[in-house]
Amino acid sequence: MEAVFWGCLIGGALYAIISALLGDLIGHALGGILDFLSLDGHPWLNPTTLVGGITAFGGAGLLLAHYTALGLAAVFILALAGGVVIGGSGYFLYVKPMSESENSVALSEKDLSGKIAEVITAIPSKGYGEVLVKAGAGYTNQIAASFDGDDIPGGSRVVVVEVKDNTLYVSKLDPY
Repeated sequence: MEAVFWGCLIGGALYAIISALLGDLIGHALGGILDFLSLDGHPWLNPTTLVGGITAFGGAGLLLAHYTALGLAAVFILALAGGVVIGGSGYFLYVKPMSESENSVALSEKDLSGKIAEVITAIPSKGYGEVLVKAGAGYTNQIAASFDGDDIPGGSRVVVVEVKDNTLYVSKLDPY
């Protein structure tokens, strides 16, 4: 049984080293053939969780076999429980939070409706100019046209009324 524990421990350690050094290269070479490991119905079935649990099973089995007087069955059951706990902890403490924290820096123009902007290039009554809009933590320049058909000089504060055909239609913001 010791050979099984050593195999799990060494195999898991080698997997971790190889995937850290060559993970992207291997993933591209295999062309997604291992994507079945992260099925939509079972997100805990991914290599990080599985290999972490198998490695913990091997390490716990070795430690329990050498440093306790427990029988083989008890060592196996406790090592299996340790592997499940470590694999599950890896899923809930690392894999799940990382998958939920994925953020996109993409900007959706539809989200700009109602935002306040500043005109940086004057907007003629029948033409286009440019506005600076705060989007998230930064600012973005966008093409703008007058919603009301009025000239809007540079430096004016405007509100985005609608977004259509990649153009922000803005109206001059009157101060109270």
